[in-house]
Amino acid sequence: QVQLVEAGGGLVQAGGSLRLSCVASETISSYISGWFRQSPGKERESVASISSTGGGTSYADSVKGRFTISRDNAKNTVYLQMNSLKPEDTAIYYCAARRGIRAVILIDSRYDFWGQGTLVTVSS
Repeated sequence: QVQLVEAGGGLVQAGGSLRLSCVASETISSYISGWFRQSPGKERESVASISSTGGGTSYADSVKGRFTISRDNAKNTVYLQMNSLKPEDTAIYYCAARRGIRAVILIDSRYDFWGQGTLVTVSS
């Protein structure tokens, strides 16, 4: 069972950038990966997904053009580069994974493995 550990969260001013990382306990070359987030009082929402090879990506409309998901399978790591951050991006960000190859999935119920989350706070 793969374990995921997120890092890179923190406090940043609006307009700033952060890069989140998600390190897996085993090779993830056959896993689809995704990032999700949850703000206080709100349901968890999708942010981005990437296919196992990195050849396919998908983003929520709210982050398109600002966030970039990528992966380095040699390092068992998935990244989320977040630019032009807004206060509404404040949330706990979770990394997720499921077995699969070419697909990208923005539905949280389709994922089997989750990290513990990392908090991102964007001040205005």
